[in-house]
Amino acid sequence: MGAQSSKEDQEKQYRDYEKCTESSSVATLSEQYAQLDLNEVEASRYSTATLSSDTLARFSERFYKDDKNLLARNAIVGVDPTQVMLNPQAALHDKHVFNVKLDLEGSATNQKSSGRCWLFAGTNIMRLSVIQKYKLADDFELSQSYLFFYDKLEKANWFLENMIDLAKEDIDDRVVQYLLTDPVGDGGQFDMLINLVEKYGVVPKSVFPETYASSNSRRLNWLVTVKLRESAAKIRDAVGHGATVDMVRFVKEKMMEDIYRILVISLGEPPTQFDWETTDKTGKYVGVHNLTPKKFYREVVGYNISETMSLINDPRNPINKLYTVDRLGNIVGGKPIRYVNTTSSTQKQLAINVLKSGRPVWFGCDVGQFSNNKIGAMDTKIYDYSLAYNVDFGLTKKERLLYKESMMTHAMVFTGVHLDKDGSPVRWRVENSWGTDTTGDKGFWVMSDDWFSSFVYQLVLEKNDVPRKLTSLLDTKPIVLPAYDPMGALANPQ
Repeated sequence: MGAQSSKEDQEKQYRDYEKCTESSSVATLSEQYAQLDLNEVEASRYSTATLSSDTLARFSERFYKDDKNLLARNAIVGVDPTQVMLNPQAALHDKHVFNVKLDLEGSATNQKSSGRCWLFAGTNIMRLSVIQKYKLADDFELSQSYLFFYDKLEKANWFLENMIDLAKEDIDDRVVQYLLTDPVGDGGQFDMLINLVEKYGVVPKSVFPETYASSNSRRLNWLVTVKLRESAAKIRDAVGHGATVDMVRFVKEKMMEDIYRILVISLGEPPTQFDWETTDKTGKYVGVHNLTPKKFYREVVGYNISETMSLINDPRNPINKLYTVDRLGNIVGGKPIRYVNTTSSTQKQLAINVLKSGRPVWFGCDVGQFSNNKIGAMDTKIYDYSLAYNVDFGLTKKERLLYKESMMTHAMVFTGVHLDKDGSPVRWRVENSWGTDTTGDKGFWVMSDDWFSSFVYQLVLEKNDVPRKLTSLLDTKPIVLPAYDPMGALANPQ
């Protein structure tokens, strides 16, 4: 090569690079670079840190050489691209037909404009025993708003205690800033649900119904967050001027009273005693009197939520280990958040076993990935990005977590699975909490098994359904993940 490369040389080099990157056998940039057979000096002649006008001209020229690009542009430029990219073959495959399905599911619920999916998924599991015991209609619900009230209240206290503990850290400390981002968000983890139920019990929805703020939580969250950030500033100032922890906690009670007042005005005051009166699906009267929320949970619901455990699939970290997330929780002094890391195949087999026994399974996933509301499907093949854009997505599950492409964003419930002749899962039936108006099967969705492998991160099972080698890990010291780790994102969206 001469000292100055010609345009023809450059074009040849780019064509060689395109062939190299298109080869499925070349996995990494270093391997691609090696195939180009360039030394460092030669490579520098074709590379630049900026996007030059010549480079953009080459991009444009190549774009117009492919008529498919023009067709894709004309089809997509004025519409939602998912309407054009929907893969009809995948949609046909995502049938709402299952050879393993619960006899009793309950009708789909609706969290509306709130992030209470974890509470809805949890109460959807707990309500089934009540429906069965009292022969109620499928639309019976436990009050999500009741648990929501106490979750907000306890999260506010949890946040202020963290601010006391971290008061001497720099305000720009990463953990401090992370905790300030969303101190009382709607999200939560299953162990946080256990804490709420154990401390406060549960009540029927008829006893503590929805309000505007529970179904549309944005304004309430803003109001509480502003007061908590103001309280955090006062706490840091007090500690900076020598106040003791006891002195700060004395003032914290007034801060918490403000939060309590906001919540009662927005959500109502939760009952401490009540009578439960309803009718069964035949119209026959059902009444249980002189109840407290904890008595209702123990004697009417009867679901032992404390005997459950979380199994995660986190390929970044070693399996068969116990994990927790730093400063993740809601109730001070409550149960810590704990996960046992295992394989996706183990998760699937255990979930199948539970579904075959006639019981549902709570799970956490990244619902926004490759999902279609219209047909109610989660499927990695539901959109044909390669056909439309000439791009493929090659990140592994591990890489998606590491590079912030994926995290747990939503909790739902498995109520069925379709198995092939060998007993392997093909697709999963999912009870969502986005109402019955979404298409699919009256608010129930279908998930492809490949989507499960790629985007399901957590299952909650009763301990009796989990092998001893995994339950025994609950007795070990957990590995602590940082506060901003994606395994905590269901409670603290990032």
